[in-house]
Amino acid sequence: MNGVSKAVVSVLGMDRKGIIARVSDVLFRHDANILDISQTIVGGYFNMIMIVDITGCAFEKLMEDLRELGCELGLQIRIQKSEIFEAMHQI
Repeated sequence: MNGVSKAVVSVLGMDRKGIIARVSDVLFRHDANILDISQTIVGGYFNMIMIVDITGCAFEKLMEDLRELGCELGLQIRIQKSEIFEAMHQI
């Protein structure tokens, strides 16, 4: 997958219907592709981690739209470029 730019999306908050659908919709509108996804619900708290292909995405706008969705749904939604995690493992 040379030339692929990846990001990690994390979502945390109280569980409710439609979280995955709403987050996926924002990613779709930005032409981001979900490569991997893990989600759990523990004690009523929803937790999701996604690895997404953001090649060609306007990253700052995607980050802002996910932040706005988080505010709307009462969730913490963060997106970080994967280079941050890769650099941490090289130290």
